[in-house]
Amino acid sequence: MEHSQRFQNKVVIVTGAAQGIGRGVALAIAREGGQIVLADRSDLINDVVAEISQLEAKAIVANVDLETYAGARQMVEASLAIFGRVDILINNVGGTIWAKPYQEYEEAQIEAEIRRSLFPTLWSCRAVLPAMIAQQHGVIVNVSSIATRGINRAPYAAAKGGVNAVTASLAFEHAEDGIRVNAVATGGTEAPPRKIPRNANKLSKDEEVWYQGIVDQTLSTSLMHRYGTIAEQVSAILFLASDESSYITGTVLPVGGGDQG
Repeated sequence: MEHSQRFQNKVVIVTGAAQGIGRGVALAIAREGGQIVLADRSDLINDVVAEISQLEAKAIVANVDLETYAGARQMVEASLAIFGRVDILINNVGGTIWAKPYQEYEEAQIEAEIRRSLFPTLWSCRAVLPAMIAQQHGVIVNVSSIATRGINRAPYAAAKGGVNAVTASLAFEHAEDGIRVNAVATGGTEAPPRKIPRNANKLSKDEEVWYQGIVDQTLSTSLMHRYGTIAEQVSAILFLASDESSYITGTVLPVGGGDQG
């Protein structure tokens, strides 16, 4: 497949870039001429750097914990130190840790879901905005989820609902600064097994049933009655990150086979 050069001379931060959709986004941007900051707290990120080097693109690693503001600041500072700017931020960190009816969640689990799927986006936006405001241009693409309306993951749904809200609010606040802010609400996505799972514990019998409930609901509420591919999610993210979407801001684009979330 031939690729355009939509990201030629663009500096792009991709968070959660070690696996899954984040890795797919990083590789696609490298193919299209971008210079990339790969942010992840897993050492697997070094494998992605090696893949990108084979594409003759420039990438650096920010091995940071984006559940903290300090980690987000370190990530942005690395981009500014090496590249001098940040043109695009793609906030991809997040994902369901547990799948169960809300009354089955423990207090610590609820807090962990919010830390995992809302705070990395909040902190990363806060960290990058001063640089984008100073340069009077920038694009932020937040990865949300159609799971804001779904079963057996209410804390995750709340976190991604927060991502949608901050997307709209920041778009409103910073249009005058030349900054666009959008989100992709990903639907169920076929992906290889995670090398580092979000929840390393073996599922109980109840948890297997509850997780299967999510799968069944996802397939039934998608008009296409299937999961999407990583490539289908990446294409939507790259569209919103590129100049092709220059008159779009404050929008949450569902990519779930017709499920609006």
